[in-house]
Amino acid sequence: MFIRSSVIAGKPDETAVMFCFRDGLLLIHKDTSQNSLPSLREVSELTGTPPAWLYLGEKDGIPCYCGTLDAGIPVPDSFEFCDMRQLYSVLELELWQMAGYARQIVDWNHNFRYCGRCGRKTSYMHNERATVCHPCGLVNYPRISPAMIVAVVRDGKILLAQGRRFRLPFYSVLAGFVEPAEGLEECVVREVREEVGIEIENIRYFTSQPWPFPDSLMVAFFADYKSGEIMIDPNELIDAGWFTPDNIPTIPPAGSVARKMIDKFVRTYKE
Repeated sequence: MFIRSSVIAGKPDETAVMFCFRDGLLLIHKDTSQNSLPSLREVSELTGTPPAWLYLGEKDGIPCYCGTLDAGIPVPDSFEFCDMRQLYSVLELELWQMAGYARQIVDWNHNFRYCGRCGRKTSYMHNERATVCHPCGLVNYPRISPAMIVAVVRDGKILLAQGRRFRLPFYSVLAGFVEPAEGLEECVVREVREEVGIEIENIRYFTSQPWPFPDSLMVAFFADYKSGEIMIDPNELIDAGWFTPDNIPTIPPAGSVARKMIDKFVRTYKE
């Protein structure tokens, strides 16, 4: 079990788990069945000195830390840097979620070393996960960007679209970031209207999922079609259409909240 904390309890020993990143990729052992993470001792051997990284908490009583490895530090053949999306089905779920948390903390640490108000260097607060600019008093917490994701259903069919920014050529449900002063349900209605030109109703919460690429919190909904015909926004989408459970196109891999929603639709409407 992983217990989060920003307050270090005692001095870490050589068995501490290290979440090491380089250009957003996670360092793992490639020669073990578990694709395990390096220990403090192993990382210290790579860097020459014990790294002064950020404390994350404890997993089963073992302390965990995160940080970055500079490009100039060589990595032995027994290690490799991996894309976290590819590790979803490799690492155990709790470890993958911890890695996502670690990556967000690493990104926050990099982005908020200096105050966005006055430009001076920030310092870590000792009692919570935050930085503070002592000259002007600005406090910065790790940023979380809420985003909605919605599965629209019409007469036993689901609305799926191929986005221009998708890394792979698959279809998925619609998604978008929440704007300032906007509720989640308002965001759902607006994003669907903007991206495919239709109106929806009966919006209902499904689940949520942190998505550390780089700092999203995906809040998932199902909704029913109300009116209108599909007219895609060509700046956002390549294609969109209605699909039955028997003709689902290539979709996101298992593990993502989008895939969970599509799988839920298929199970429901095949019965």
